[in-house]
Amino acid sequence: MPVVRNLGRAASQLLPSSGCGCGISAVPVRCIGVSPRQVASDASFHSVTFSESDHPRVLITGGLGQLGVGLAKLLRKRFGKNNVILSDIRKPADNVFYSGPFIFADILDYKNLREIVVNNRITWLFHYSALLSAVGEANVPLARAVNITGLHNVLDIAAEHNLRLFVPSTIGAFGPTSPRDPTPDLCIQRPRTIYGVSKVHAELMGEYYHYRYGLDFRCLRYPGIISADSQPGGGTTDYAVKIFHDAIKTGKFKCYLRPDTRLPMMYIDDCLKATLEVMEAPAESLTMRTYNINAMSFSPEELAQEVQKYVPELQVTYNVDQVRQAIADSWPMNFDDSNARRDWGWKHDYDLPELVTTMFSYLGSDSRIAQAN
Repeated sequence: MPVVRNLGRAASQLLPSSGCGCGISAVPVRCIGVSPRQVASDASFHSVTFSESDHPRVLITGGLGQLGVGLAKLLRKRFGKNNVILSDIRKPADNVFYSGPFIFADILDYKNLREIVVNNRITWLFHYSALLSAVGEANVPLARAVNITGLHNVLDIAAEHNLRLFVPSTIGAFGPTSPRDPTPDLCIQRPRTIYGVSKVHAELMGEYYHYRYGLDFRCLRYPGIISADSQPGGGTTDYAVKIFHDAIKTGKFKCYLRPDTRLPMMYIDDCLKATLEVMEAPAESLTMRTYNINAMSFSPEELAQEVQKYVPELQVTYNVDQVRQAIADSWPMNFDDSNARRDWGWKHDYDLPELVTTMFSYLGSDSRIAQAN
């Protein structure tokens, strides 16, 4: 790695070598817990640790996506508004910008990202920057850069500054040869999308950095996430968000998956709760670095039937997108999340009926619900 080679040459010129010619550095460094880009301990910055009584200083990358804004809101309630920094490369809406600290951060710019971590004394990092499944297939080079190169930058910075790092994974990390019903935490993973490949890469690299450098890496495999606060963002499971918007706006919904396509799903509040819980879990309670989490599994047909209880006039048609259907057919139908429930007490709150009621109430269709009831 060029950075490491340059540092090595500089060190060899500035530091005395030992009599045996081994070139042992006089600068104290750790043998374990040193990232590939670690610099001397007397550099012009320092890592910050925090006691259990202190609040973490949090950075969320890719924060304007489906989960980042909701996570920032949850963490600001818990740790204080100014202790949670939301970041992205896009311009935030006014309500997001004025709700708490926001900063421009490009995960492909290693130097800038490192400066943000140092200058803001970050101790926890949630890395949400990624191109999702369908979007990634449309632009593989960009997905490779964002999902893999960006991850490497984050891993090195997190290891260098002793951060607690959370990187989400996905049902897309499994493939057609994985067991599908249920899918356990540990099994064969051979995904066939760049999104899935990059997430398997993230899981393995995070685990490697944990054992090699002592990085406190934590990861959850999310099912499809359903939220009323965001528009569909190019994921294969986004039909389960779009149906609510279409039901309210037009009363017509065209689904790009077959009616019997069963996938694991979760309401966003459960997802955010699980993310915070695993980050706060004592390290000794974690038996693995990556966990499945799940709440429910349903098909488009089952979801449509539940939605029609509130919008009886909803017309549903199916126009299968072969690319997305092939992706969905390679994914789990149901997640086995027994390890998460055993190790750190994971328990979901929302099943399908509660999900549908909550989505309609947030999207302002109270009159439709009242009429249906």
